[in-house]
Amino acid sequence: MTTILFLCVSGSARSRMAAGLARKLFGGRIGVESAESGPSEVDPYALEVMREVGVDLMTYGPKPLETIDPSTVGTVITLSAGDVLPDSLRTARRLHWPIPDPASNDPAVPREELLTRFRIARDQILGRLEVLAALRDVPAGPEPAEFHASVRVKDLARSARFYAWLLGAPPKEWTHRYATFVRPGLHTNFVVVVSDGKELHHDTLYHLGIGVADKRAVIRAYELAKAAGVSVQKPPRTTWRGTPLHELWLEDPDGNLVEVYARLTDEELATKPADLEPIALA
Repeated sequence: MTTILFLCVSGSARSRMAAGLARKLFGGRIGVESAESGPSEVDPYALEVMREVGVDLMTYGPKPLETIDPSTVGTVITLSAGDVLPDSLRTARRLHWPIPDPASNDPAVPREELLTRFRIARDQILGRLEVLAALRDVPAGPEPAEFHASVRVKDLARSARFYAWLLGAPPKEWTHRYATFVRPGLHTNFVVVVSDGKELHHDTLYHLGIGVADKRAVIRAYELAKAAGVSVQKPPRTTWRGTPLHELWLEDPDGNLVEVYARLTDEELATKPADLEPIALA
């Protein structure tokens, strides 16, 4: 089991809080250590705000950096601008989380302000750790070749001009309702659509999406989504109205629609049904 090492110039607060929160969050599933380049006492405000969330910083303290076995360290997380990695740790994955130092030597700073600073630092560290934890053991997913995004705009012409400037190319096509920018070098398909309050359909949809290789890749994405517990809004199908696509509709954790799509081959386009009704793929 590899270890996450939290490193800070002073081990009095940030690295200790990070290690304490990580141990609580990960349990025994991953090793956690903190290290400091010089000896320091734990900040009493760090002790206080961590006890508020059920973590006792006196249980574990930071180790001298030279005592850490580099072969056990998989990730090093530095928390201050002055942190310098020793050569022995340069092969480890490094993340830099520049959390402002909440401590102060100014006796004029009120106690409540210091507590607020330490709580902010604690919560910022916890938020980053929660993302780190969520990214462990991510299941297999689709293999996108393109990213698609649609946004609503108030003035289609002005927005078309702006994004033509921003992306360095005019839209590939446009109507009175949308303009589509395709930049193969960016692997991006970006659409601006008018925000007029009309019912959502293929011409006004606001969503995100990824393009995959072909019909089988769309079906495979569906199987992976089910295995991963991802919410499926519409199972895979071939649609013919608008832009013919093999598509699958997912929902992200906030309910945003995400389309997984593949463009039809010429042979597939030749099988277009007369009624243009969607054809289920699974």
